[in-house]
Amino acid sequence: MKSTWQKLHKIGDVLHLPNIPNWLCGLLFLILVLRIPSFFEPYYYGDEMVYLTMGQGVRQGLTLYKDVHDNKPPLLYLTAAVTDNLFWFKVALAFWMIVSTVWFYKLSKTFFERNEGAQKISTIIFAALTTLPLLEGNTVNSELFMIGFTILAFLILLERGLTAKRVFLAGIFLGLGTLFKIPAAFDAPIIVAYWLITGDIKKEWKNIIKNTIILILGFALPILLTFIWYYFAGSLPEYIKAAYLQNVGYLSSFRPGDVQKPFIVRNAPLLTRALVVLIGSVVVWLFRKKLSKKFILFVIWTLFALFAVTLSERPYPHYFIQAVAPISFLLAMFFTDKSVEQSLVVIPLMVAFAVPVFYKFYLYPTASYYARFINFATHKISKDQYFSGFSSTTNRNYKIAVFLSQSSHKTDRVFMWDPDSAAVYALAGRLPPIKYVVPYHVSDFSSRSEVAKQVSVNPPKFIILTPGNTYPELAPLITNKYILIQQIDGANIYSLLP
Repeated sequence: MKSTWQKLHKIGDVLHLPNIPNWLCGLLFLILVLRIPSFFEPYYYGDEMVYLTMGQGVRQGLTLYKDVHDNKPPLLYLTAAVTDNLFWFKVALAFWMIVSTVWFYKLSKTFFERNEGAQKISTIIFAALTTLPLLEGNTVNSELFMIGFTILAFLILLERGLTAKRVFLAGIFLGLGTLFKIPAAFDAPIIVAYWLITGDIKKEWKNIIKNTIILILGFALPILLTFIWYYFAGSLPEYIKAAYLQNVGYLSSFRPGDVQKPFIVRNAPLLTRALVVLIGSVVVWLFRKKLSKKFILFVIWTLFALFAVTLSERPYPHYFIQAVAPISFLLAMFFTDKSVEQSLVVIPLMVAFAVPVFYKFYLYPTASYYARFINFATHKISKDQYFSGFSSTTNRNYKIAVFLSQSSHKTDRVFMWDPDSAAVYALAGRLPPIKYVVPYHVSDFSSRSEVAKQVSVNPPKFIILTPGNTYPELAPLITNKYILIQQIDGANIYSLLP
């Protein structure tokens, strides 16, 4: 028993898990309690459904990007493949966020060594913003996974003295975060900017260059390994195109009318934001001797994170999670610091809070989310009523999935043309006959006519069309080879003729 306990302590040391104080134990328990309703959510949230469908493809032996497509790096899809269903997907996220919160607390101890109040406030704010539905903390998204790697990397770099091994390891973790979502790559330059601003460049420039190279090598290693993997899997071009090159167009995808404009005009907002980051970093450098190192790091961390948050100018609140860690530290300084910096933190905080206002970020209701779950748990509303509270089409999707599960084999292909198609694929454990799993994939990366040709070449067992989502290009195929066999809440299910 003693040896087992010693082994657990060694594992905790490797993972940077400190001895947890009582108040943090209570906070971690509260995080778990607040996440319980997410374990009972239906299959409805579009991004989660795509991830689970991609994971289903992996479990059925398909190659990501070549046989089944989405435009993120692979780690989130592989996580979905391992967990296999929404419940365990949510449980894995809950566990990860509990561990990430412990890492965040330990990082806060590094910054606020003698200020327990700041440690508590920053950790509580971080836990709240990454757990509550306000910023979609209840959904499985890349940002929640990647910030844990960023926090761990910063902890490794800042907790003790720099060594080549620690810098390289931190780079690996930053690279792993990027393999969840590309914007995590903007966390890596933060530490280099921090070294340049706080170090004595005249005396330390060799060390800064050496450490930067080591950090880059560590960062590149996990990404390079995925290139090698997909090269031997025969899908390297598809991987590079989907996970990296297609994300370049993603930057202006929320302003489709600007695509035909000159480069400078089209990217003026992006360049302006980059200029803000540069000016902010220069200002911090000019006043570096009057500022504490932690304040310098919080400011440049906030600036780089906000730049990453606003890359696509899309108003999705889970994007903002990437900036939650430095904002939590700044708020802790605002509430507890008794120096001049207590006033100065207002400047980066104003910039941070201006971003969701300027870009009109959505905010999801929190009180009603928990009230709905309590009503469901206490049998005040039925399961159908609970599900319909998330989406008006959720119950229909479940009925279609039940039909598919009872009327087809797991290897049978199904084509559904509807914004909720991925939910049905994930629920039923069925895959489409093409690589794209939702209509916006077809709109962004292919065409309806091209997909119709592919479906005709490889006819699925069922074709499902829903009201308001017609597909005229498939009409000849359906007329000649299919028969309408079922209607579920307005959805027409066509079966392939023998």
